[in-house]
Amino acid sequence: MRKLIVLTFLTLDGVMQSDDGPEVDPSGGFTYGGWSTPYFDDFLEQTLAEHQSAPFDFVLGRKTYEQFAAFWPYQTSETFPLAQRINHARKYVASTTLQKLDWNNSTLLQGDVVQAIQQLKQQDGPVLQVSGSSHFLQTLLSHDLVDELYLYICPITLGIGKRVFGEGTIPAAFSLRDVKASPRGVVIATYERTGDVQTG
Repeated sequence: MRKLIVLTFLTLDGVMQSDDGPEVDPSGGFTYGGWSTPYFDDFLEQTLAEHQSAPFDFVLGRKTYEQFAAFWPYQTSETFPLAQRINHARKYVASTTLQKLDWNNSTLLQGDVVQAIQQLKQQDGPVLQVSGSSHFLQTLLSHDLVDELYLYICPITLGIGKRVFGEGTIPAAFSLRDVKASPRGVVIATYERTGDVQTG
């Protein structure tokens, strides 16, 4: 079975909205776009490269797909080492409004998106990686489709914005598989889905 992995930047209070640029998602009057940028350094770049070193397919919501498709096809490996890997990866897109996907290796998920993801996970192939896609992520969480979390936790709170663990969150237990910290204070924690919540 293929694993579905969520890789995301988030604040200490769980906000993931518009982490990489002010124009990405200003919805709801969000004015802190690009909040993760000050924390990028060589350590973070290397860790991202490690997390995306093995073959993977993307699973993306519409907005993130459109943002990626407007940027990555025009980048080269000289400026962004991950550009070739991202451009050649297969992209599965969850959307009820898009009719045509122009970025190479892109496939529109048809019908029931939960069933489509379940079928993808049963197929042979590389891991399925989710980036961004805050709204779509809630669907994945609510149906317990997430196997691993790569969380890049930045030392900042915002108080507003779309959160990783929003209305789709269910009771679920995870185990910490790896943790490291960047020189600028970003905690990179890898969690694996393990079972039910235990109380005591």
